[in-house]
Amino acid sequence: MGSKAVEDLIQASSGVHYSGFHLEEPHTSEVEQPTTSIDESVKQPFVIGVAGGAAAGKTTVCDLIIDQLHDQRVVLVNQDSFYHNLTPEELTKVHEYNFDHPDAFDTELLLRVMEKLKHGQAVDIPKYDFKSYKNDVFPLRRVNPSDVIILEGILIFHDPRVRDLMSMKIFVDTDADVRLARRIRRDTAEKGRDIATVLDQYSKFVKSAFDDFILPTKKYADIIIPRGGDNHVAIDLIVQHIRTKLGQHDLCKIYPNLYVIQSTFQVVEHGLGHLPFTEKQVITPTGSVYSGVDFCKRLCGVSVIRSGESMENALRACCKGIKIGKILIHREGDNGQQLIYEKLPEDIAERHVLLLDPILGTGNSAVQAISLLLKKGVPESNILFLNLISAPQGVHVVCKRFPRIKIVTSEIENGLNDDFRVIPGMGEFGDRYFGTDND
Repeated sequence: MGSKAVEDLIQASSGVHYSGFHLEEPHTSEVEQPTTSIDESVKQPFVIGVAGGAAAGKTTVCDLIIDQLHDQRVVLVNQDSFYHNLTPEELTKVHEYNFDHPDAFDTELLLRVMEKLKHGQAVDIPKYDFKSYKNDVFPLRRVNPSDVIILEGILIFHDPRVRDLMSMKIFVDTDADVRLARRIRRDTAEKGRDIATVLDQYSKFVKSAFDDFILPTKKYADIIIPRGGDNHVAIDLIVQHIRTKLGQHDLCKIYPNLYVIQSTFQVVEHGLGHLPFTEKQVITPTGSVYSGVDFCKRLCGVSVIRSGESMENALRACCKGIKIGKILIHREGDNGQQLIYEKLPEDIAERHVLLLDPILGTGNSAVQAISLLLKKGVPESNILFLNLISAPQGVHVVCKRFPRIKIVTSEIENGLNDDFRVIPGMGEFGDRYFGTDND
């Protein structure tokens, strides 16, 4: 299921709205220097921010996401680990200290930690002790680079630099009375505080900080989850959305106009879904009214001879009577691309064009074909390039040269060999399809 479909489901269900662990020796408050050098080519992690009021259920939401993403490398980074150590003077008036204020956190340290994780480095993170109000009395927690990093905390959306790190932002929205009841149970059991102290701190700092600093960050959330960890439908849909994002080819993260579908022969059908349409009602022969869609403009196909002709039948099966033009380009190695023949509809400039070529290798033939269409007056955004197998080199060439066209493919292979053939690929596609392969 695509990310748009998941978002629609989330909006429609359960009140949800889109709007490595290792102990080390004691340490100083600074994060230990990494033992490995920065690798700029490392795969960027999917960073999820989970914010909300204290005791809203953020930890439960994080635990459920981690549990369902069991086949992915996932680490949790808590904002609580980055509280400033209290000074001796502040310790004497600890009950007057506002732990829910943005200034209570060492955001600079958090940013340094995240920068190292994003560059493939393991980091050692402190664990704050709410009894001594220090983060240098516990052993370090080793956090390794992972596919998914979950940032959790009450004010994790407050600093725009931290927000910019996130691929997805979740706000856990829970009733204030429920949060207060949970806070009383937690602080008395885990932090050794009495009820009177908890209520006094809540009335002095927690409630006002929520209204002033935490609640305003709700507007930055991509997803808002009512009832927190009790909303299992929301968690399931979020995890499905994350899995979809993690399954994207790395090149899709670089080029938003590249679409890699699951290995299938339905490239043409998928490609048609990217064309603009308008809603239309038709009356069936039985008199029933059917609500469907109608393409905004006329279409035509253009096949790059000869392998592109293998995709024409699939296009005609989807679009009866569609006009199909032809382009013949002489290919010789990595250079020597020469336009030999073209026959295109006279009104092609007024149509959306489905360019057909099953193999995208060096990208030079595609550049020639697209350049010809642009010369004929076809807007770049009206060109949809359909192919079955692509090489990364060709994707880079076409996407950089023509950022407004869309490419739909079903497989991105390893690269090109010395003869500029896609590897592992399938040899010369035209020969294999038309039965002219000497082998």
